[in-house]
Amino acid sequence: MRETINNIVIVGGGTAGWLSACNLAKKLNINAENSFNVTLIESPDIPTIGVGEGTWPTMRKTLSNLGIDEAEFMRECNATFKHGTKFVNWRKTPQNGSSEYYYNLFTSYVDPSEFNLAPYWQMGLAEDGKSYPDAVSMQEQICQQGLAPKKITTPAYDGIVNYAYSLDAGKFAAMLKRLATKILGVKHISANVNRVNLDVQGFIDSVDTDTAGVVSGDFFVDCTGSKALLIGEALGIPYIPFTDSILTNHAVFMQVPHESEDSPIVPCTVSTAHECGWTWDISLTNRRGVGYVYSDAYCSHERAEEILRNYIGPQADKLTAKKIPIIVGQRKKSFHKNCLALGMASAFVEPLEASAIFLMEAGSNMLADLFPRHRSALPRVEKTFNESFNYRWEKTLEFIKMHYYLSDRDDSDFWLDNRKTATVPESLIEKLEHWKYHPISKYDFPHTFEPFAMESFQFVLYGMNNDLNFSHTGSFGDVEKAKQLFAAISKTTEIALRELPNHRELINKIYKYGLQKV
Repeated sequence: MRETINNIVIVGGGTAGWLSACNLAKKLNINAENSFNVTLIESPDIPTIGVGEGTWPTMRKTLSNLGIDEAEFMRECNATFKHGTKFVNWRKTPQNGSSEYYYNLFTSYVDPSEFNLAPYWQMGLAEDGKSYPDAVSMQEQICQQGLAPKKITTPAYDGIVNYAYSLDAGKFAAMLKRLATKILGVKHISANVNRVNLDVQGFIDSVDTDTAGVVSGDFFVDCTGSKALLIGEALGIPYIPFTDSILTNHAVFMQVPHESEDSPIVPCTVSTAHECGWTWDISLTNRRGVGYVYSDAYCSHERAEEILRNYIGPQADKLTAKKIPIIVGQRKKSFHKNCLALGMASAFVEPLEASAIFLMEAGSNMLADLFPRHRSALPRVEKTFNESFNYRWEKTLEFIKMHYYLSDRDDSDFWLDNRKTATVPESLIEKLEHWKYHPISKYDFPHTFEPFAMESFQFVLYGMNNDLNFSHTGSFGDVEKAKQLFAAISKTTEIALRELPNHRELINKIYKYGLQKV
């Protein structure tokens, strides 16, 4: 390996590989006279899984920074707007066909770290005994009415409320591939990697391919999914399973066409709890991606598919289901020597809350920002990256587990076992005990790179659990200000419901006319 790091080799395509290629090529400006080269090796034999996927609002900035037109992105990827996640029947086992829900949203009316409305909501000051999400955000009602987060006159990547996207992951990767190779100067090699070659110091020197010979590099990015050809097989970094806490281990899913071109598009992910897991339901412009996440320790694969088909209804009769294992865990290190693993090669919790694309996106951005230009810089960048992402995965595991632990469902051992303290991180139990009597505070989130911020914990905890008592912590002195804010939220919600367009209608206009440039 040379002392300077100029040649970057990414092994693996998909969203992780091609987004990393675009970010590195853009930020390192490889088309300039600076001698950087980015090569991506993609297997021609690995098919796309083909499920709809959810993103976080951070994706808007990432796409904008890459120079991607928002309307073009939406057209190419069958993308829709996402207000957050609607959680159905997570609180308790439904009785006699009943159903209930709460939301984890992207927008609070006021930043809770500046003025925390939670204790005033718990005091009953919000109108009509509203749920916490509905009391502090207009976004729940917007979502319930099937409305978009913006108007056709709102500039690209701006929103009247905060939003993310649901998208076709295969088409997203294809769009990024074209951007990388046609505009950003990334070299593409279609080949299978047969061997990873290390130098005498244990750094990756090159990879052998079946059709393109030996490909050498100074720095390697492993985007080979759960196979982890570089970080796992070649460098021997162990995978630490999360199976003691995350009990799901499989998913079965289908692509469900919309019944007509005018079918409503639900502007959020719908997560519905069932006897041994939960379904995701993600609406794109042309279809829904629907899947059931479960554990085969509590439910047979046949029963899992039956639950999925029952959820979808008669449309499922003509559809084929696909089943995949979910391998939950994390590499002991994502960054080792001259290799960084991103996506499932690095870690995976489970599909709940769409953390996978966000953390891959965040890792790609961090690599581009901190990219080591010289071999001597590798140890420092490795340490910084691993400390940051070990923390992020720890907190992601906490947040995902909280959904299960707070549930009072009792219709199977799956839900009962999820509430056993042996399956719950001690740090989460400590937080939840404290939060029974104290409002969630900004001081509970001290790290610069918290994956799930204060608002997310508030939406889930207060959406799932109303058995809270903040009275003994003392009086909260800004009662009048809180009343004014609750009234303002109600008024703003009324205006938004009148003025925001139907989700499907706005997407049709964007496809036809585009959006104003920022």
